Amino acid sequence: MTQLTAKSQGLRPVSPEGLKGLAEKARNNPNAIATVKAKTICEGQFRNLTYVRDLPAHVIDEPPTLLGQDTAPNPSEAVLAALGSCLSVGIHANAIGRGIQLTKLELELEGDINITGVWGIGDLSEKRLGFSDIRVKVNIEGNASREELDNLVAHANDWSPVANTLRLPVNVEVALAQ
Repeated sequence: MTQLTAKSQGLRPVSPEGLKGLAEKARNNPNAIATVKAKTICEGQFRNLTYVRDLPAHVIDEPPTLLGQDTAPNPSEAVLAALGSCLSVGIHANAIGRGIQLTKLELELEGDINITGVWGIGDLSEKRLGFSDIRVKVNIEGNASREELDNLVAHANDWSPVANTLRLPVNVEVALAQ
């Protein structure tokens, strides 16, 4: 795992004014809902290309143990990546809002998942599907006390959209296109 940090200068800055403006906009319209879209196209085997906005394709594949080409993270690893990124954004944004300059922000994630169902073609006995446990270790340094950093991480976890999507029931509808 490559570890990049900016020990001497701190992390690349985010505009405090931009964050204040974003927060004010949200306070002025607390019931705003955004619709986020993605389109996934199967290339073959288990390699999929997902397109978001006008960005290059986000590739998802499976490892050889699950009959994939091992060219990219698998869907469960992508969930961990989304969670880690969401928590990192929240920690960084709240650090800026609190006047904390971070010099290191790294998250290590791992999750336990029963894979014996193999997408509904393996062992179909009753079992929990999806992650049963996810653990996140946040390695963080900055000009704040341990207590302030603990509070910062806890606050970001409480307000993370991805963490809350994983923790709370969400309506998911999957249907054949018209």
